[in-house]
This record gives sequence, structure tokens and C-alpha cells, in this order.
Amino acid sequence: MPDVAIVDACQRQRGGGSPTAVLDDTSLTDEERCRVPTELGTSHAVFLRATGTERAHPSYALRFFTAAGELPACGHGTVAALALLAEREGGDDYRVVLRTTHRSFDGRATLNGDSLTASFDPGPVSLSDARGPELEAIAHGLGLPKDAVAGDACVASNGRQRLLLPVRSRAVLAELTPDFALLRAACDRHGLLGCYAYSLPDRHGRAAARMFAPSIGVPEDIANANSTACLAAHAAGSGTDRLMVDMGDHLGCPSTITATVHHDGVEHRIRVGGQATIARTVVR
Repeated sequence: MPDVAIVDACQRQRGGGSPTAVLDDTSLTDEERCRVPTELGTSHAVFLRATGTERAHPSYALRFFTAAGELPACGHGTVAALALLAEREGGDDYRVVLRTTHRSFDGRATLNGDSLTASFDPGPVSLSDARGPELEAIAHGLGLPKDAVAGDACVASNGRQRLLLPVRSRAVLAELTPDFALLRAACDRHGLLGCYAYSLPDRHGRAAARMFAPSIGVPEDIANANSTACLAAHAAGSGTDRLMVDMGDHLGCPSTITATVHHDGVEHRIRVGGQATIARTVVR
């Protein structure tokens, strides 16, 4: 195994963030790749493979793994990968084309003093109304009373479906006590990656969220950029074009993800990202 960078992705004010293992891809088997997060104490591992040049920028293929298996995408993992690639390349404005199993997209990392901010295009988001049975099952798994739901829940996907569930306040969010066995059974039954519970954004676009995804081996995610991108697509319908979503406080790792909506005629494009720092390198 090559050396592994542990990147704290989606930090808040240069602290906290989601520790993510990032390393060059090798001839490891998928089973061995799944062991990397467990061995290094991270929720996810990202594997990089240089693929040449695309659209006048360097290009890399990314693969994402948790202990439970491979994921088609990972938002904070993409932020972590961008941070490592930018650190290797040097300069204040790094641009790259990234490729996953299903799509290629642009990524960018900018250095401002000792703070690095990474962002990327998470791709189109599909939204649909949440049905009663799935909403009831997920709420039950979260231990959430019906009167704590604030507004319409929806199912969102930019690769895999997840439930976006609005709650009345940050206090309600902090008090959630999921039964992970029930929650996983509900997610599996309804074909959901997990549940992204969030407080309604204030007038400045600030919100809080908790992402529960026991079906992929992550009971609670410290930071989840792809779900935040889904929320940005949902919030754009009510006129909110910029979000700053706080996560990870319940886990002792304060994190913040930013998402911006750019309108292009009848469509809109989303940019999502956050601050990142390479915390340490594990020499194998």
C-alpha cells in the first residue's frame, strides 16, 4: 500500500472536518480497499489514478470506499482528493478534471494564505416527493415525533437516492437518537442511501444537518457534501441560492459545507465544497 494522506475535509474555521484517507490507487483488491478506512480510523477512503489530460487540465479517476463497499460518489471525499492533488501540484489556483464510474466533472482548489478551499460540480440533482410509508419509517428510525417535521420532505439523488428531512430547529436536530437497526431496515426497504435531516436555512442561508447512512456502513457522517448539494437544489426552488450547512457537532468534529446555485436559463448549476487540511501522512 502506498503512503496515505489523512485529510480533514469540510472544516469549520480551519478546525474539525471529516478525516478522510486519500491514496494513489494500486493493485489492491476491493476487499483490501474496504479495509483501509477501518485500519486508518476514517469513514471513507478515496483512491486516485492519474488518467492524463482532459479539457486542458490534468485528469484523475476517483474511487470511494467505506468498510461496507464501494460508493459511486462521495462529496467530502472529493474535497479531500482535491486538497491532496492541489498540495502536490502547488500554486494558488488548482484545476482538474475528475472522473468517477458514471461521470466526469471539474474540480478546483484555491489557496488563500494557509487555508485551502476545494469545490466541485456535483452534477444534476433529481427531486421527488417523499411518500408516506418511507417518511413514516425513517422518522420512526430516527425517533422523531411527527410534529417535529417542518415542511415537505423529499427524495433527492445525484447518484443514489436519499431522504431530505426538514426539522423544526437545530435543537430538534441535536436531540435525534436514531435506532440504527430500524433506520437501516427502513432505508434498505425503500431503496435509500440514508437520511439527511436538516434545520430550515435562516435568511442568510445558514442551516445545520445530520446525515445517517447505516446502509453503507456509516451510521452518521461527519460531513456530507453531496446531500448538501441535493438540499441546495431543493432550496433553490424557494429562492435560496447559497447555503452554509453545519454538520459534525454531535460527533465532536465541527464541519461546514458550502453550496452555491448558479442559474443558467431554466436550469441551474450547483457548486459545492469546503475548507480542507492535510492533517497527517501515514507512511506504509
